[in-house]
Amino acid sequence: MARLKDFYVGEAAPALMKKFSYKSVMQIPKLDKIVINVGAGEARENSKAIDAISGDLAAITGQKPMVCKAKKSVANFKLREGMPIGVKVTLRGEKMYEFMDRLFNVALPRVRDFRGINPNSFDGRGNYNMGLKEQLIFPEIDFDKVDKVRGMDICFVTTAKTDEEARELLTIMGAPFAK
Repeated sequence: MARLKDFYVGEAAPALMKKFSYKSVMQIPKLDKIVINVGAGEARENSKAIDAISGDLAAITGQKPMVCKAKKSVANFKLREGMPIGVKVTLRGEKMYEFMDRLFNVALPRVRDFRGINPNSFDGRGNYNMGLKEQLIFPEIDFDKVDKVRGMDICFVTTAKTDEEARELLTIMGAPFAK
C-alpha cells in the first residue's frame, strides 16, 4: 500500500543508485504499471463467462476491467471479429502498489508448494511477466461462488533499461524470487 511506495522512495532509491552508479535520481527505475489479463476462450459458447471473469477481476483489483474483443476472425477457432475473448485491467498509482503488496504478501504464499516466482521471466527490456493458475489464491474471491477455476497473466512494467535493474527493483519491493 502506501508504505510500499514510501519504502521505495525513501530507502530503496539510494540502494539502487549506489549499486548501478546512477548520476541522477531520475535514472532510478520505477514501477510504471501492472497489467492483469485473463484470456477467456470459452466465452464463445458461454456468454456469462466474461461477466464472471469481470466480477472476479474487479474484486481482486478494485477497478473495473476492460473487455478485449477479437481483432480478426479465425475460422479454425470458430472466432468472429468483435467477439469478446478476454478481460484486462491496467493498474497505476496507489491501486498498483496496493495490488502488488497483496500479491506478494497474501496471495502468492497461499499457492500450494510455493518456492518463489521464476527469476528468469523478464523480457529483456526490464518488464516482468508471470502467470497464475487459479484466481482462488486471492482472499477476495469466495470459493463457493466460483463457476470455473481460471488463471491470469500479470505483467509488471518498469522504467528499467535492463533485466538486472528490474530484478533488483522488484526484489527491493518484496518480490519473492526463487533462489
